[in-house]
Amino acid sequence: MRVIAGKYKGKRWDVPHTFKARPTTDFAKEGLFNILHNVYVDFDAHPSALDLFCGTGSISLELLSRGCSPVVSVEKDFKHYQYLRKISSDLKDPNWRPIMADVFKYIKQTHSESAYDLIFADPPYALENLKEIPDLIFQSEHPLLSPEGIFVLEHGRNYDFSSHPHYVEHRNYGSVNFTFFQ
Repeated sequence: MRVIAGKYKGKRWDVPHTFKARPTTDFAKEGLFNILHNVYVDFDAHPSALDLFCGTGSISLELLSRGCSPVVSVEKDFKHYQYLRKISSDLKDPNWRPIMADVFKYIKQTHSESAYDLIFADPPYALENLKEIPDLIFQSEHPLLSPEGIFVLEHGRNYDFSSHPHYVEHRNYGSVNFTFFQ
């Protein structure tokens, strides 16, 4: 796993072979960040970011490297969380906060004073309730996304969110699909 751009550009970490999570491919990650940078996010303004189902931390590291502050990374798997903590300890970057939690509980317990400028979610493609995630992000009781923010959901090709009221666009990079919501 490597960082493509920013202050940690070129840094690499070996992902343990025993991990179930798969890092987003460099091809897809590069495409995603080109869109974010050119259309949706001013990384020079140090936007806050939330990475849900962060797995190996690949997207979190890219967000952190490009200037997001803070970057909160939520991961349920204890071994993955330990791995994130190790990388965080190596970097000594005070802007990164890995959290071990169930994403669905985290979403329900986080309140509007914690609204983020950018939310990224990469749930397991076979997750039974993956289709519910955009609705949870935009719940009116305590929205996680700031009014001008962008939410990106990574998913498999079997999902179509084009009828969602917050849908903006969909991009495909091989087997990796990103749907953008605002």
